[in-house]
Amino acid sequence: MSLGKFLVRRILQGVFVIWGVVTILFGLRAVSPGDPANLMLAEGATQDLVEQVRREEGLDEPIYVQYFDYLQGLVVGDFGYSWQSNREVEAMVIERIPATVELAVAATIVAIVIAIPLGVISATRRNQPSDYGATLFSLLGISTPNFWLGLMLILVFGVWFGIPYPTFGTSAIGILGVTIPYPSSIWYGMIEFPTGRRGPSFADAALAIVSSGSLSEMGTWLKHITLPALTLGTYFTALITRLTRSGMVDELGKPYVTATEAKGLPLVLIRYKHVLRNTMIPIITVLGLQMGTLLGGAVITETVFNWPGLGLRLIDAIDMRDWPLMQGIVVFIALAFVTINILVDAVYASLDPQVSEE
Repeated sequence: MSLGKFLVRRILQGVFVIWGVVTILFGLRAVSPGDPANLMLAEGATQDLVEQVRREEGLDEPIYVQYFDYLQGLVVGDFGYSWQSNREVEAMVIERIPATVELAVAATIVAIVIAIPLGVISATRRNQPSDYGATLFSLLGISTPNFWLGLMLILVFGVWFGIPYPTFGTSAIGILGVTIPYPSSIWYGMIEFPTGRRGPSFADAALAIVSSGSLSEMGTWLKHITLPALTLGTYFTALITRLTRSGMVDELGKPYVTATEAKGLPLVLIRYKHVLRNTMIPIITVLGLQMGTLLGGAVITETVFNWPGLGLRLIDAIDMRDWPLMQGIVVFIALAFVTINILVDAVYASLDPQVSEE
C-alpha cells in the first residue's frame, strides 16, 4: 500500500472515531435528566418563557432532527452556544487552548530532560544501585495517580512550606507545627513554588525578555508551571525511562556495539552517539502518541492546581451541566488526539515503509 493510500485510510478511521465520540456524547446528553430549557434560564422562569426557549433552540424537535442539526453545525465549525454564559462554544474552547498546550509541552520537556539520561544510566549500569533506583522511580511514576501526586506536592509546598499562592505568600516556613522564619527574602524567593493559578504565559515572559531584557517574568512563569508540569509529566517520565532502558539494553547486546568497542572507540561515544540514536525512533513515536494523552490527562492536573486550561473549563461545564460546552471540549480533545496520532503514523510510515503495509 502506498503512503498516500495509507494516510487516506488513517484519516477515514480518524473521522469514524470522531463521529463515534460525537454520537456517544449526544446520546448521553439526550438521556441525561433535566430539561435543557430550564438549565438555560434563571431559577423561577415562567413556563411560557421555558416553552419559548425550547422552540427557539429546537429542543421541541425529534431527537434525530436535533442530532443531524448538531452534526451539520460541527461540519461547518459551529459548536453551538454555552447554556450558562450564552457565548460561542468554539470561542470558549479556543481561549483556553494556550494554557493547556503550554502545560502539556512543559510536561513533555520535563519527561525528556529527566527520563532519557535516567534510562541511559540505568541501562549502562545494570544491577547496580543506580539501576535499581531508576527502576523503582519508574514503577512509582507509573503507579502514582496524577491527582494524588498533585495533592502531595501542594501539601509539601503549599501547606508544610506555607506558600499557598504568590500573592498570599508568607514569610515563614511551617514544619511539623513549628513556624520557622525565612532567613532572607532571597531564600524565600528560591523555594517559592506557587501551588495554584497560572502566572504570565510563556509568550508574555518571552516578550518581556525581548522588549525590556527583564528575566523576572520568565522566572515567575517557571515557578507557576513547575509543580503542574511535574505532576502531569511524572507518568510520562517513568514510561520514557523504561523505554529508554529496554531499548538501550537491546542495542548494547548487538554485534555492532562489540565491533565498535573492539575498534577502540570511547564508551561514552558508543553509548550516546550510536546506541542512543538507534534507541530514539520508538521513543519519538511514543512521545508523539502520548501528547494526545497529556491533553486528556491535563483535566485532573488543571483541576488540582486551578490551572485555567481546557480541563478546568470542562470540570466547570460538568458542574453546571453545560452540555454544549462539555461536548465542544471533549470533541476538541478527541480531534487533537486523532490528529496527533495520524501525524505520528505519517512520520513513522515515511521512515519505515513496512508500517504502511501492515
